[in-house]
Amino acid sequence: MLIEACVDSVESALAAAKGGAKRVELCAALLEGGLTPSAGAIAITREKIDIGLHVIIRPRGGDFLYTGLEQDVMLRDIDTAKAEGADGVVIGILDAEGRVDVSRTGELVECARPMSVTFHRAFDMTREPFAALETLVGLGVDRILTSGQEESAMAGLDFLRELVERAGERVVIMPAGNIHESNVTKIANETRAKELHVTGFKDVDSAMAFRNPRVYMGGLLRPPEYTRSVTDAGNIGNLVRLAEGRH
Repeated sequence: MLIEACVDSVESALAAAKGGAKRVELCAALLEGGLTPSAGAIAITREKIDIGLHVIIRPRGGDFLYTGLEQDVMLRDIDTAKAEGADGVVIGILDAEGRVDVSRTGELVECARPMSVTFHRAFDMTREPFAALETLVGLGVDRILTSGQEESAMAGLDFLRELVERAGERVVIMPAGNIHESNVTKIANETRAKELHVTGFKDVDSAMAFRNPRVYMGGLLRPPEYTRSVTDAGNIGNLVRLAEGRH
Protein backbone atom coordinates (compact mmCIF):
# COMPACT_ATOMS: atom_id res chain seq x y z
CA MET A 1 0.00 0.00 0.00
CA LEU A 2 1.41 3.36 -1.07
CA ILE A 3 0.13 6.44 0.73
CA GLU A 4 0.25 9.73 -1.17
CA ALA A 5 -0.32 12.87 0.89
CA CYS A 6 -1.84 16.00 -0.58
CA VAL A 7 0.18 18.99 0.67
CA ASP A 8 0.25 22.71 -0.01
CA SER A 9 3.60 23.75 1.47
CA VAL A 10 7.17 22.62 1.97
CA GLU A 11 6.50 22.23 5.69
CA SER A 12 3.55 19.93 5.01
CA ALA A 13 5.64 17.88 2.58
CA LEU A 14 8.27 17.40 5.27
CA ALA A 15 5.60 16.33 7.76
CA ALA A 16 4.14 13.85 5.27
CA ALA A 17 7.56 12.32 4.67
CA LYS A 18 8.22 12.10 8.42
CA GLY A 19 4.88 10.35 8.88
CA GLY A 20 5.74 7.66 6.37
CA ALA A 21 4.01 8.79 3.18
CA LYS A 22 5.78 7.47 0.12
CA ARG A 23 4.79 10.37 -2.11
CA VAL A 24 3.31 13.87 -1.93
CA GLU A 25 1.10 15.73 -4.35
CA LEU A 26 2.22 19.34 -4.10
CA CYS A 27 -0.51 21.93 -4.68
CA ALA A 28 -1.36 25.53 -3.98
CA ALA A 29 -4.80 26.97 -3.13
CA LEU A 30 -6.47 23.87 -1.74
CA LEU A 31 -9.65 25.92 -1.17
CA GLU A 32 -9.86 25.94 -4.98
CA GLY A 33 -9.31 22.18 -5.10
CA GLY A 34 -5.58 22.57 -5.74
CA LEU A 35 -3.72 24.74 -8.25
CA THR A 36 -0.20 24.65 -9.68
CA PRO A 37 2.35 25.57 -6.99
CA SER A 38 5.15 28.06 -7.60
CA ALA A 39 8.49 27.05 -9.07
CA GLY A 40 10.08 27.99 -5.77
CA ALA A 41 7.77 25.70 -3.82
CA ILE A 42 8.56 22.81 -6.18
CA ALA A 43 12.31 23.41 -6.02
CA ILE A 44 12.55 23.70 -2.23
CA THR A 45 10.27 20.72 -1.68
CA ARG A 46 12.49 18.65 -3.99
CA GLU A 47 15.54 19.72 -2.02
CA LYS A 48 14.00 18.83 1.32
CA ILE A 49 12.29 15.47 0.74
CA ASP A 50 13.56 12.19 -0.66
CA ILE A 51 10.16 10.59 -1.31
CA GLY A 52 8.10 10.87 -4.48
CA LEU A 53 7.07 14.37 -5.55
CA HIS A 54 4.14 14.86 -7.90
CA VAL A 55 3.01 18.36 -8.87
CA ILE A 56 -0.53 19.31 -9.79
CA ILE A 57 -0.82 21.14 -13.10
CA ARG A 58 -4.03 23.17 -12.88
CA PRO A 59 -3.99 26.84 -13.91
CA ARG A 60 -7.25 27.91 -12.23
CA GLY A 61 -10.20 26.75 -10.19
CA GLY A 62 -13.57 25.85 -11.62
CA ASP A 63 -14.23 23.44 -14.47
CA PHE A 64 -11.71 21.46 -16.53
CA LEU A 65 -12.56 22.92 -19.95
CA TYR A 66 -9.45 24.87 -20.88
CA THR A 67 -8.58 27.39 -23.56
CA GLY A 68 -5.58 27.19 -25.87
CA LEU A 69 -3.78 29.77 -23.74
CA GLU A 70 -4.44 27.73 -20.58
CA GLN A 71 -3.07 24.66 -22.38
CA ASP A 72 0.10 26.63 -23.14
CA VAL A 73 0.38 27.55 -19.47
CA MET A 74 0.04 23.91 -18.43
CA LEU A 75 2.70 22.80 -20.91
CA ARG A 76 5.08 25.43 -19.55
CA ASP A 77 4.28 24.42 -15.96
CA ILE A 78 5.03 20.79 -16.79
CA ASP A 79 8.42 21.87 -18.15
CA THR A 80 9.04 23.76 -14.91
CA ALA A 81 8.08 20.79 -12.72
CA LYS A 82 10.38 18.54 -14.76
CA ALA A 83 13.27 21.00 -14.55
CA GLU A 84 12.87 21.27 -10.77
CA GLY A 85 13.10 17.51 -10.29
CA ALA A 86 9.49 16.42 -9.86
CA ASP A 87 8.82 12.70 -10.29
CA GLY A 88 5.38 13.21 -11.78
CA VAL A 89 2.58 15.59 -12.66
CA VAL A 90 -1.14 15.50 -12.02
CA ILE A 91 -3.38 16.68 -14.86
CA GLY A 92 -7.01 16.65 -15.99
CA ILE A 93 -8.72 18.05 -19.09
CA LEU A 94 -12.30 17.51 -20.29
CA ASP A 95 -14.25 18.65 -23.32
CA ALA A 96 -17.56 20.50 -23.11
CA GLU A 97 -19.51 17.22 -23.18
CA GLY A 98 -17.78 15.86 -20.11
CA ARG A 99 -15.42 13.50 -21.87
CA VAL A 100 -11.64 13.30 -21.62
CA ASP A 101 -10.07 15.75 -24.06
CA VAL A 102 -7.98 13.19 -25.91
CA SER A 103 -5.87 15.58 -27.98
CA ARG A 104 -4.89 17.96 -25.21
CA THR A 105 -4.44 15.24 -22.61
CA GLY A 106 -2.18 13.38 -25.00
CA GLU A 107 -0.13 16.52 -25.55
CA LEU A 108 0.38 16.97 -21.82
CA VAL A 109 1.27 13.31 -21.31
CA GLU A 110 3.86 13.50 -24.08
CA CYS A 111 5.32 16.68 -22.61
CA ALA A 112 5.50 15.12 -19.14
CA ARG A 113 7.47 12.01 -20.03
CA PRO A 114 9.54 10.42 -18.59
CA MET A 115 7.73 11.64 -15.46
CA SER A 116 4.75 9.74 -14.11
CA VAL A 117 1.30 11.07 -15.03
CA THR A 118 -1.81 11.04 -12.85
CA PHE A 119 -5.22 12.08 -14.16
CA HIS A 120 -6.85 13.90 -11.26
CA ARG A 121 -10.45 14.19 -10.09
CA ALA A 122 -11.57 15.74 -13.33
CA PHE A 123 -12.31 12.05 -13.83
CA ASP A 124 -15.14 12.44 -11.31
CA MET A 125 -16.75 15.02 -13.59
CA THR A 126 -16.83 12.76 -16.66
CA ARG A 127 -20.13 11.79 -18.26
CA GLU A 128 -19.17 8.16 -18.91
CA PRO A 129 -16.49 7.11 -16.40
CA PHE A 130 -15.89 3.61 -17.77
CA ALA A 131 -15.37 5.07 -21.23
CA ALA A 132 -13.05 7.65 -19.65
CA LEU A 133 -11.13 4.84 -17.97
CA GLU A 134 -10.51 3.15 -21.31
CA THR A 135 -9.53 6.45 -22.93
CA LEU A 136 -6.97 7.14 -20.21
CA VAL A 137 -5.57 3.62 -20.46
CA GLY A 138 -5.15 4.21 -24.18
CA LEU A 139 -3.34 7.49 -23.52
CA GLY A 140 -0.87 5.72 -21.24
CA VAL A 141 -1.79 7.55 -18.03
CA ASP A 142 -0.20 5.86 -14.99
CA ARG A 143 -2.95 6.41 -12.43
CA ILE A 144 -6.39 7.93 -11.93
CA LEU A 145 -7.24 9.90 -8.79
CA THR A 146 -10.93 9.52 -7.98
CA SER A 147 -13.56 9.53 -5.26
CA GLY A 148 -15.74 7.23 -7.36
CA GLN A 149 -17.75 10.17 -8.77
CA GLU A 150 -19.10 10.94 -5.29
CA GLU A 151 -18.23 13.56 -2.68
CA SER A 152 -16.02 11.13 -0.75
CA ALA A 153 -14.32 7.78 -1.17
CA MET A 154 -16.73 6.20 1.30
CA ALA A 155 -19.74 7.40 -0.70
CA GLY A 156 -18.15 6.10 -3.89
CA LEU A 157 -16.88 2.85 -2.37
CA ASP A 158 -18.81 0.40 -4.56
CA PHE A 159 -17.89 2.28 -7.71
CA LEU A 160 -14.24 2.48 -6.67
CA ARG A 161 -14.19 -1.28 -6.18
CA GLU A 162 -15.51 -1.78 -9.69
CA LEU A 163 -13.02 0.69 -11.14
CA VAL A 164 -10.12 -1.16 -9.51
CA GLU A 165 -11.40 -4.45 -10.92
CA ARG A 166 -11.88 -3.06 -14.43
CA ALA A 167 -8.53 -1.31 -14.44
CA GLY A 168 -6.61 -4.42 -13.38
CA GLU A 169 -2.90 -3.92 -13.97
CA ARG A 170 -3.42 -1.44 -16.80
CA VAL A 171 -3.65 1.70 -14.68
CA VAL A 172 -3.60 2.43 -10.95
CA ILE A 173 -6.89 3.57 -9.41
CA MET A 174 -6.07 5.80 -6.43
CA PRO A 175 -9.07 6.44 -4.14
CA ALA A 176 -9.32 9.93 -2.64
CA GLY A 177 -11.79 12.09 -0.78
CA ASN A 178 -12.14 12.46 2.98
CA ILE A 179 -10.07 9.39 3.81
CA HIS A 180 -9.21 9.43 7.51
CA GLU A 181 -8.34 7.14 10.39
CA SER A 182 -11.88 5.87 10.93
CA ASN A 183 -12.40 4.68 7.35
CA VAL A 184 -8.99 4.10 5.74
CA THR A 185 -8.88 0.38 6.59
CA LYS A 186 -12.37 -0.20 5.20
CA ILE A 187 -11.56 1.67 1.99
CA ALA A 188 -8.29 -0.21 1.56
CA ASN A 189 -9.87 -3.60 2.25
CA GLU A 190 -12.96 -3.17 0.10
CA THR A 191 -11.41 -1.50 -2.93
CA ARG A 192 -8.16 -3.51 -2.91
CA ALA A 193 -6.48 -0.38 -4.24
CA LYS A 194 -2.68 -0.28 -4.28
CA GLU A 195 -2.47 3.45 -3.55
CA LEU A 196 -4.49 5.90 -1.46
CA HIS A 197 -4.56 9.70 -1.53
CA VAL A 198 -4.95 11.35 1.91
CA THR A 199 -4.47 14.67 3.67
CA GLY A 200 -3.82 14.20 7.41
CA PHE A 201 -4.37 17.87 8.21
CA LYS A 202 -4.63 19.58 11.53
CA ASP A 203 -5.58 23.21 12.20
CA VAL A 204 -2.80 25.49 13.40
CA ASP A 205 -3.45 28.94 14.82
CA SER A 206 -1.47 31.89 13.47
CA ALA A 207 1.37 33.38 15.50
CA MET A 208 0.13 36.88 14.63
CA ALA A 209 -0.45 38.98 17.74
CA PHE A 210 -2.18 41.84 15.92
CA ARG A 211 -5.27 40.82 13.95
CA ASN A 212 -7.57 43.06 11.92
CA PRO A 213 -11.04 41.42 11.95
CA ARG A 214 -12.48 43.75 9.28
CA VAL A 215 -10.38 42.62 6.31
CA TYR A 216 -10.52 39.30 4.44
CA MET A 217 -7.87 38.43 1.89
CA GLY A 218 -10.07 35.74 0.33
CA GLY A 219 -12.87 38.06 -0.77
CA LEU A 220 -16.29 36.40 -0.79
CA LEU A 221 -14.85 33.00 0.15
CA ARG A 222 -13.68 34.42 3.49
CA PRO A 223 -11.42 31.56 4.56
CA PRO A 224 -9.98 31.73 8.08
CA GLU A 225 -7.34 34.44 8.11
CA TYR A 226 -5.54 33.25 11.22
CA THR A 227 -5.90 29.47 11.05
CA ARG A 228 -4.18 27.15 8.59
CA SER A 229 -4.65 23.47 7.86
CA VAL A 230 -1.23 21.81 7.79
CA THR A 231 -0.17 18.20 7.37
CA ASP A 232 0.49 16.46 10.66
CA ALA A 233 3.17 13.75 10.72
CA GLY A 234 1.31 11.85 13.41
CA ASN A 235 -1.92 11.81 11.43
CA ILE A 236 -0.08 10.58 8.32
CA GLY A 237 1.69 7.95 10.40
CA ASN A 238 -1.62 6.61 11.71
CA LEU A 239 -3.08 6.46 8.18
CA VAL A 240 -0.01 4.63 6.88
CA ARG A 241 -0.09 2.14 9.75
CA LEU A 242 -3.82 1.43 9.34
CA ALA A 243 -3.64 1.14 5.55
CA GLU A 244 -0.62 -1.15 5.61
CA GLY A 245 -2.28 -3.34 8.22
CA ARG A 246 -5.33 -4.05 6.09
CA HIS A 247 -6.45 -7.66 5.72
